Amino acid sequence: MTTTYMHKTSVPVFKQLLSSLSAILTKAEALAAEKKFEPTVLLDSRLFPDMFPLIRQVQIATDFAKSVSARLAGVEVPVYDDNEQTFADLKARIGKTLSFIESLTPAQFEGSETREIVLRPDTPKEKKMVGHTYLFNYGLPQFFFHVTTAYAILRHNGLEVGKGDFMGAY
Repeated sequence: MTTTYMHKTSVPVFKQLLSSLSAILTKAEALAAEKKFEPTVLLDSRLFPDMFPLIRQVQIATDFAKSVSARLAGVEVPVYDDNEQTFADLKARIGKTLSFIESLTPAQFEGSETREIVLRPDTPKEKKMVGHTYLFNYGLPQFFFHVTTAYAILRHNGLEVGKGDFMGAY
């Protein structure tokens, strides 16, 4: 693997889908204004009662983008307050996450494919894995799940978006 492999297979993917998610949130906000309903109708929507609402799906998607990137780069994971309540708040959180991951250099990811990643250290749920496994078998699937669920919540609620909106620019 090249020294940039782990960077190339993580940061650009996070950037692409977070950017598309931000654009979808802009469309959702416009839909609420156009149809004259409270944005919280969409922000608090969920696909099923035992699933997280849209706000939490976006928060978790950004959490995975920043935490996976940080751990692979060997830097401290930024901590966010999870206090977003509006579309503007969610888009600002995405922007903050994009700024963070864009600040990481490919060189920081050198050797990360074999670096030990420890999740939930010193707890009964502690899990250890190497960087490659962490990215491909845990981090990316988690990220995709939450971005996809956010998309599905909005689509289910009548937002006219399609695969191109989900994919964004690549």
